Amino acid sequence: MNDLLELEIKELIVDALLLEGVLPADIDTDAPLFTEGLGLDSIDALELVIALERRYEVKIDPDDVQNQNLFRSVRTLAAHVAAHRGSAPGAGS
Repeated sequence: MNDLLELEIKELIVDALLLEGVLPADIDTDAPLFTEGLGLDSIDALELVIALERRYEVKIDPDDVQNQNLFRSVRTLAAHVAAHRGSAPGAGS
């Protein structure tokens, strides 16, 4: 996997969610993002979706049953971004 992309996503999480006292290096790439691990909640998820869609031009369907797997960890997010970057409607225009 792309270590640089994973680091970028960690930085995006910290910046977009205004996580005080958390550095990107503090986030374990494979740790859960919600409940345990980083402890994000549903509001954080919405803000993170917006930030990911804007930065990487990916489309994340809020009704997709795979979202639980997609948002499992930084590694799973990075894999999705790598596979779908620039695929959102209007991307590149």
